[in-house]
Amino acid sequence: MSNTRKPKVDPVTQEIVRNLLIAILDEGEINLSRTAFSPIIYEVKDYCVGLLDREGRTIAQSRGGIPTFMADLGEPVRDGIAIYGLDGFDPGDVLLMNYAAVCGQHLNNVVVYVPVHWKGEVIGFAATRAHWTDVGGRVAGSFSTDTTEIFQEGLQLRSIKIHKKGKPDEELMRVIRHNIRFPDLSFGDMAAQIAACTLSAQRYQEMLEKYSWEVIEACIHTIWDQSEAFVRRQIASLPDGRFTANSYLDDDGVVFDKILPVAVAVTIAGDTMEIDFTGTAPQSRGPMNAGRSGGLAAARVAFKSAVVPNLPPNEGVFRALKVTLPEGTIISAVDNAALAQWNMPLKTVIDTIYWALSQCAPERVPAAHHCSQGMYSFFGKDHESGRRFSTLDTTLGGWGARPDADGFSPLKTVTHGDTRNVPVEVEEAFYPLLVERFAWRPDSAGPGKFRGGLGLHKIYRLRQEAEMVVAFERSKLAPWGLFGGGSAQVGYAMIRQPGQAEGRRMYKGTAVPLEQGATVEFYSAGGGGRFPAWERPVGRVVEDVRQGYITAAGARAGYGVALDEVSLVVDETETARLRQAMQEAVV
Repeated sequence: MSNTRKPKVDPVTQEIVRNLLIAILDEGEINLSRTAFSPIIYEVKDYCVGLLDREGRTIAQSRGGIPTFMADLGEPVRDGIAIYGLDGFDPGDVLLMNYAAVCGQHLNNVVVYVPVHWKGEVIGFAATRAHWTDVGGRVAGSFSTDTTEIFQEGLQLRSIKIHKKGKPDEELMRVIRHNIRFPDLSFGDMAAQIAACTLSAQRYQEMLEKYSWEVIEACIHTIWDQSEAFVRRQIASLPDGRFTANSYLDDDGVVFDKILPVAVAVTIAGDTMEIDFTGTAPQSRGPMNAGRSGGLAAARVAFKSAVVPNLPPNEGVFRALKVTLPEGTIISAVDNAALAQWNMPLKTVIDTIYWALSQCAPERVPAAHHCSQGMYSFFGKDHESGRRFSTLDTTLGGWGARPDADGFSPLKTVTHGDTRNVPVEVEEAFYPLLVERFAWRPDSAGPGKFRGGLGLHKIYRLRQEAEMVVAFERSKLAPWGLFGGGSAQVGYAMIRQPGQAEGRRMYKGTAVPLEQGATVEFYSAGGGGRFPAWERPVGRVVEDVRQGYITAAGARAGYGVALDEVSLVVDETETARLRQAMQEAVV
């Protein structure tokens, strides 16, 4: 249904359509968040809502949700198109999709999408992706740190029609229900996703009735072309050249003494940018892998945040970006590789892209952030209700120092953006847990003229026995600073069983047994600093100590500021000596 000659649309109508497309998806997102059953969706906002054309190209997305879900709904939808053909979709069809070979993510991230018909033909799709609490697999919550193939991680659903012409397929429903641990939660979340898709499709059809398909189609192509042109102007303002950076991940969760290299080369040539991952570690035996869509997502997040952070995502935004990604790396895994921790490598990949970009666009990128994700889950059977339970959340931590300011704190990782934690009140009400502490982690931020953001210290006490999954990363390569800024402290978990004086430090573990009364402490990392710490004004260091962000010892060691820890009076002579010594040590 595409005309070779598209009508000319006046600028006012163009802008109304541009904003309406986003607004109808924002409404769908609100509806999803309001009606979902699982805290990971309605509190954390682990989802996205998008509108695609009949070729699976991104028209628009809602403004909340997860950054790594940006413009990534096309592949799941195109898989359905390849299977059914555009003539194979009927009004009222609803499709489910989490097939790893196409989606490249852990199986919890389930795509629900519906066709949008106009005058008897499919003109597009409304789609959502959301994290289901459980999709089967060897542990509750379907998360693990030591799986070695995708089949250990849960149920795969490849472009199946869960509703056909508006009628639920009860046989498929039974298959899913009896292969997951929390069907009431997951089916409730599925219903919320269907409602969000249906509402978005309905609003889209209302737009078509008002403006006509010809006008809307012309507006969409103009939006894409304008976005591309704007992006190319931004890239063209950067210096040409090839800029490289290298980092690494701790391990793959199975072999703990082998790091996983990350290699990035950013090439700017005129108004185009290439991000090349050649040299990145081969896919791992453990679940620290993402499919090709994961590597593409990391490139898009870094590219967009650095080049055009305020431009709404759509197909045109990424036309000027080329991604070179060899098959079979930790961010382009194949052959049924384990993907449970698919999101974990992407954070370091994005930080490494920023590191490369700092060489040509220092004013556009921050220092490294806490990066570890710090994913954790408690699961078991509740003694009071007799029901299974499974929590899921990730730690908040510090982001890297900005070009002209301190880093943000506390936030989730760059792949989660400004999504949220599950509130303490919800955790304590729904699960047999007590939260005994949730506070800043002093001295966790990397020092600098602009310091990094701070990590947090959170303590849980178990009201009954349970098991735990924990996944921290980047303990061997601390969040780095830029241009002389210092590195941050790393994150980890500390487990103490009842009666134990010394805790057990952990970074990755699956089905870790916890006794009633056990405590689990999470220490999240901070962000790296920017520029030498001796350039930070003494008064700002004193205020950081006053606020509890830095200890008096941390002020002396990290910033060369000597002060009394009670009165906070500065010893100016000693401070001058310390700061001079710091500068001489660098020279």
